[in-house]
Amino acid sequence: MLQEISIKNFAIIEEIHLPFENGMTILTGETGAGKSIIIDAMSLLLGGRASSDFVRHGTDKAEIEGLFFFDHNPELLSVLTELGFEEITNELILRREIFANGRSVCRINGQMVNLTTLREVGEYLVDIHGQHDSQELMNAKHHLHMLDEFGNENFEKIKANYVEKFERYKNLRFQLTKRERNAQEFAQRIEILKFQAEEIEAANIQIEEDELLPARREKLNNIKTIADALSTAYLALDDEENDISSLNNVRITMSELDRISEFDPVYQELADKTAESYYLLEDIASQITHQLDNLEFNPTELLQIEDRIMNLTTLKKKYGPTLSDIVHYQEKVQLELADLTGLENESDSLVEKVKLAQGALIDASKVLNDERHNLAEGLEKDIKKELSELYMEKADFKVQFESGKFSSNGNEHVEFYIQTNPGEGFKPLAKTASGGELSRLMLAIKSSFSRRENKTSIVFDEVDTGVSGRVAQAIAQKIYKIARSGQVLAISHLPQVVAIADTQFYIEKSSSDDVTTSTVRKLTKEERIEEIAKMLAGDNVTKEALAQAEKLLDN
Repeated sequence: MLQEISIKNFAIIEEIHLPFENGMTILTGETGAGKSIIIDAMSLLLGGRASSDFVRHGTDKAEIEGLFFFDHNPELLSVLTELGFEEITNELILRREIFANGRSVCRINGQMVNLTTLREVGEYLVDIHGQHDSQELMNAKHHLHMLDEFGNENFEKIKANYVEKFERYKNLRFQLTKRERNAQEFAQRIEILKFQAEEIEAANIQIEEDELLPARREKLNNIKTIADALSTAYLALDDEENDISSLNNVRITMSELDRISEFDPVYQELADKTAESYYLLEDIASQITHQLDNLEFNPTELLQIEDRIMNLTTLKKKYGPTLSDIVHYQEKVQLELADLTGLENESDSLVEKVKLAQGALIDASKVLNDERHNLAEGLEKDIKKELSELYMEKADFKVQFESGKFSSNGNEHVEFYIQTNPGEGFKPLAKTASGGELSRLMLAIKSSFSRRENKTSIVFDEVDTGVSGRVAQAIAQKIYKIARSGQVLAISHLPQVVAIADTQFYIEKSSSDDVTTSTVRKLTKEERIEEIAKMLAGDNVTKEALAQAEKLLDN
C-alpha cells in the first residue's frame, strides 16, 4: 500500500504531500491542473524514464519520495533479497531525484540503486493503468503475455519446463547446424583450442610467481648493494681487528657490570640485560656471516628469471591480465575443447540428442498449450461475467489460438477476439472495440487479473473516458470492487466514479508573476458535494444538482 507520496519541484508542482489510505482515492480538478502530473511523478518513482523537462523551471532538481507498506508478498521479498537488501521489514521508501542536467538518482530505503533495480521493485508495488494499457490491449503482440498473467504458480512451472526444453533443443540444434555447415571452421577452432591449452599447460603456471619472480630479480640485480650493506653491518658489530667494534664494547660493558654486580641488585640487573643484548647481537652477527657466505650472484639464474617473466607477460597479454585469469581461461578452454572434441567424435550421438530434445520439446509444448487453453477458457468466462456487469451483456470474448513456429513463448500465437453483438461474428479486438467499449474491456480484464496479482496499489488514469450514464455507474462500482481488496487511486471526470470513492483530493493550479503552481487538498463532504454538482451541472450549480450530488455521495 502507498502510504504517502511527496513531490517537489516537479513540472508545475512546487511541493505537495499526499497521504493515502486503503480503499479508493480519487483525484479531480480542472483539465491541466496537474492530475496526470502526479501520476507521471508516481510512474517515475517506480522506475519510469526520466527527462530534465520534468524539473520545475528555475530549480536544480525534482524530488519524488514514496512510503510503501506491504504484507504477504513473497515475490517482492524474494526480489529484495536477490538484490542484496538485508533486514527487510514491511516498509519501503523509494526516492527519485531528477536533475536539470538530465542526471537521475534512485534510492530504496536510503540505498542507492540503478534504474533497473528500482523498476524491478516498483513492478511489485503499484500497477498504473491508462491510455498505454488500451494500446497494449489493441496490440495482439501483447495478448499472449496478458493471458499468461492469468496463470497460477503451477502454470509458471509448466512454462518454465517448456522454456528449459526449448533452450536445450535450440542449443543442441545450433551446435549440430554449426557442425554441419562449418566443418572447416569447427576443426580450426579445435586446433586453436588445443594450441592454447598446450601453451598454457607447458608454462606450468604457479599463481605465487607474480610476487616471487620480481622480488628475486630485484635481489639479484642489487647483489653488490646487499653484500656491501651486510659487510658494513658485520664489521660494525664484530670486527676482530677493531677493538672498538660494537660487540667488543658490549663485551667490556658486560664484564665491568658483572664485576660489581655483588654490590647492588641494580648492578646485577644491568649486567643481566647487557648479557642478553650481547648474545642477541652475537647471534645477529652470526646470521649476517651466514647470509654473506650464501650470497652469490648467479647471472644464469637472472637470465632464467627474465625469460620466465617475459614468457608470463606474453601469456598475460593473450589470456590475462593476471595469472589467475590465465588459469581460469585454461579451464574454459579445456571445457570447450572437451565439448567440441566430444561432438567431433560423436556426431551420431549429437544427432540423436537433437531428436530426443525435439521430442521432449514437443511433449512440453503440448502440456503448455493444454494449460493455456484451460487458462483461456477461464479468462473467457471471467471476462464475460465482468463485461455483463459493465452493461456489455451481449458481448462475447474469445481467446484465439494459431499454430506457429517454436519460440521461447511456445508454438502458438494468441489474439483476443470480441463479438459486441450476437450474429456479428468474432473479430480481432483492435478492429471492433470503440473507445468506451475498450475502456470497459480493459477494466474487465484488469478486474479479472487483480484477484490474482499481488500488487499493493492500482492506479487508474482516466480509464472511464468515453462513457456515461449507467455504464459510468457500473465502471464506478467495478473500480470500487477492486479497491475492496487493496488500494486504488483513480483520476476521473465522471461524477459516478468520483462519488463512490472513499477519499477525494482536488488538484488546482494558480498563476502569479509568470509562475504557475499546482496544489492539492483533501475535500470535506460538503466540498465533495459541490465538486460533484459542478460535474453534473457545470459552473452554474443548482439546488437540484447539489441534491443529486449529495444523493450520489450517500449512495
